Amino acid sequence: MTSAHQAAPAFVRLASHPLRWRLLTELATSDLRVRELAALTGEPQNLVSYHLRLLRDEGFVVATRSSFDGRDSYYHLDVNRCADGLAGTGAALHPALRLAPAPQAPLPVEPVAVLFVCTGNSARSPAAEALLRHHTAGRVAAHSAGTRPRPCLHPHTVRALRDRYGVDLSHKRPTDLNTLTGHRFDYVITLCDKARETCPEFIDQPRRMHWSIPDPAAAGGSGPDGYPAFLRSTADIESRIRCLLPMLVPTVTKENPR
Repeated sequence: MTSAHQAAPAFVRLASHPLRWRLLTELATSDLRVRELAALTGEPQNLVSYHLRLLRDEGFVVATRSSFDGRDSYYHLDVNRCADGLAGTGAALHPALRLAPAPQAPLPVEPVAVLFVCTGNSARSPAAEALLRHHTAGRVAAHSAGTRPRPCLHPHTVRALRDRYGVDLSHKRPTDLNTLTGHRFDYVITLCDKARETCPEFIDQPRRMHWSIPDPAAAGGSGPDGYPAFLRSTADIESRIRCLLPMLVPTVTKENPR
């Protein structure tokens, strides 16, 4: 028989449910815990957990154990898996609906200011800052800082950015978050579960986001065996940076110039 009798693709079947679509849209901007998703949706926590499990089973949502409180898990939207699912949905309906890459939208004239925060500002947040600068040719005002900055960047961070992206961080030094609390930012993004809990408020109430990314230094230290963890971490950050770029475009220009 024809494909009309085939089951609906997983993405459309799952995303068509109102609560699951709400969960996907909430996770599209920030990693969140179950109780936070329950509060945002106004639904019981056990119901939210059930629908998250269905999304996890198809790989559209990923869970990582919190490095701040091991009893908690952060849920993260796998944007690439969702893109594949959406593309497959169109192709399953009709060949003419295969998705083509969307044109890259221009960045706003006034630079958007983004601050990345982790604990030591030695691995995750400086990598995010460097990669955002790299992908926007400096047209975004990218910064990073740590709640308890280390004396210097982790050598594997410097090596991973140089080897994989050709970015030189050898002269960068960690920054104390306390020195930036009076600055204006459009986005403040925490990459560390511990930093999320201690990150202060900023003037003008920037958009707050969280990326729950494990500390690569915890996987093997400075020895050779620890380097692959930094490659995985920077790859995860780079993927998230690419997903962040379209969100920076519609930022409303402030009335007062920077």
